[in-house]
This record gives sequence, structure tokens and C-alpha cells, in this order.
Amino acid sequence: MNKEIMIGNHKISEDSPTFVIAEMSANHLMDFDRAVAIMQAAKDAGADAIKIQTYTPDTITLDCDDPCFQITQGTIWDGTTLHKLYETAYTPWEWQPKLKKIAEEMGLVFFSSPFDLTSIDFLEEMEVPVYKVASFEINDIPFIRKIARTGKPIIMSTGIAYLADIELALRTCKEEGNENVILLKCTSAYPAPYEDINLKTIPSMKEVFDCVVGLSDHTMGCAVAGAGVALGAKVVEKHLTLRRADGGADAAFSMEPEEFKEMVDHIRMIEKAVGKVTYDLTPKQKKSREHSRSLFVAQDMKAGDVFTPENLRSVRPSCGLHTRYYEELLGKRITRDARLGTPMDWSLVDFTEKEQQ
Repeated sequence: MNKEIMIGNHKISEDSPTFVIAEMSANHLMDFDRAVAIMQAAKDAGADAIKIQTYTPDTITLDCDDPCFQITQGTIWDGTTLHKLYETAYTPWEWQPKLKKIAEEMGLVFFSSPFDLTSIDFLEEMEVPVYKVASFEINDIPFIRKIARTGKPIIMSTGIAYLADIELALRTCKEEGNENVILLKCTSAYPAPYEDINLKTIPSMKEVFDCVVGLSDHTMGCAVAGAGVALGAKVVEKHLTLRRADGGADAAFSMEPEEFKEMVDHIRMIEKAVGKVTYDLTPKQKKSREHSRSLFVAQDMKAGDVFTPENLRSVRPSCGLHTRYYEELLGKRITRDARLGTPMDWSLVDFTEKEQQ
């Protein structure tokens, strides 16, 4: 897989800033103006992109009340059917070209998660720059194949995927000549418990799949996103709403604007702190090293006095001889008078006697 991927004018690579995505999902609450307000909040909070979802209830599932269409997995949506849930959550298709234009005027990358073949066609007409494959679609191989054939970059969540599912999805993309795939570590629980996140998987995914890796995070707060960046995530996706109290299918695990901004600020600080592997000292560290320890005369001494633990000590600062010479100097005689606080120097040491007492 390619290690440098362009999304709009953003380069995603090992050395690039983290690409931060605000996921709108159902948080627009079927209000176009609210959708625009969420995009503005994303921009103000420092997001690089806004993501929506492209489906209708009938393109993502069947209008059926049979048991297998009931939501009973212990989620926040239990007690309804898939079709009824998606009736409240989808983003009207007639909005989407308008939202894309507004988002791009704001300077945001605008893209979507399609959920069937017709939605890919629709998004191609909109000329989106990148596609997102949601966790639950990672096993839809004809769907992934069609996305791969567009030649656009693909961001793929792995929340419900076994290792074999990820391998098959990536192999499908490669077969279509598309190696611009970013895998997102994801835990498909809403909200996701911290103990189920397993962020150590991020560096493992980079090694196993030899690709750019990111994080789709459904936990509360920004700690997990920051830790993910520290472990190598180059993309972070989080849900954004105006106020959780406003409700909606995804409100319970979405960030509010001030929280999202705090997360982005933390990510940018963490990026600076992660830096690179180095054992060199910065100019400030070199200056601070002047206060490290070295050997000093610790009492007033007369010429011929013997160095002892009382009159020769390792103390701050670093003006004297290195501390590794301490044992070698004990028992030697001083060549001249020296006051307390004199930095040790080889000229102070009498080496004429082989053994001093």
C-alpha cells in the first residue's frame, strides 16, 4: 500500500500532520441549517474534513420487522428496527451537493461513506475526493471493488473485521489497482469502553498491512485520540454535534464543538512532542547540561593535602572533571592551595607518587 496519500491538498504520510475528520452522521437532526452549523463548528475547531453518510433506509436495509432486522445487540438503539433507525438518521441526498459546496468554501475537505452501489454513483457525480468504507461494509466485496475502481483514496474502518476480512478488502483494492488505502483502528461500540480500544493494535496494523493507519474513535473525551496519535495514527475521526442534549441517533457518543477543539489542540501538541527518534541534545538541553554534576574541591585545601570523600565531591554544576574519575582521585595529593568551590582539574592532581595514603 502507498505510504503517501493525497486527500484534497492534504498529504497523509508518516511525516504529515494528523488528518482530523469530523463525522456529522445523524447529528443534523434532519435540519439543513444545523448541518451547515456543524460544518462551521468543525472548521472553527480545527478539523481538516467533514464526513457525512450517503444512504437511504431502503438502500442500506429492508423495511422488515422480522427478528433479524430488530436491533437487540445491547446498543443505544435497541428496541427498534434497522429501517426505522435509518429513517431518522440518513442525510437527504438533495442536501449533499449543497453541503459539499459550502464545506469547500469553508476550506474543509468534504466526503462521505456510501453504503451501496447507487450511492457510489451519486458521490462520483459530486466528485468527492476520497471515500470512507464503514466498519460494517468491510465485508461487502462488490461494493469495495466498485469504490476501488474510482481510483480515489479509501479510508476503511475495521471495527467488526477479522484479520481475514481486512486482508480480503485490501487484496480487492490491490486487484483493482488502488493502493491508496488508509486503515482505521476502530471499536464498533457506541460509546466504546476504554478497555475495549486496544490502541496497541495501531503500530501492529502498520507493520502487518504495510499501510497508513488511523483511528476511528467512539470513546468519550479526547484521551484516546491523543494516545492514538502518539502510537502512530495519521487520521483521527470523531463524531461532532452542536449539543449532546439536542438528541439524535449518535448524540450520546459525539463531541461538542469546544471538546472537539480541545482534542485538535491536544493532537497538535502531541505531534510536536512525539517528534523523532534522537539521542542528540537540543541547544536548550545542552545549556541545561551545564548544571549537571562534576567533581569539585569541597573544603579549603593546602598543597600536599590528600583527596578524601570530605574534600572531593560530586556536585552540581558541570565545570569540573567528570565524576567517573572520583575513585581514581581519592588518595592522591593536591598540587597547590585551593578553596572550597574550585572545579577539579588535572593540574590539581599530583601523580608523582604511585600510592598516596
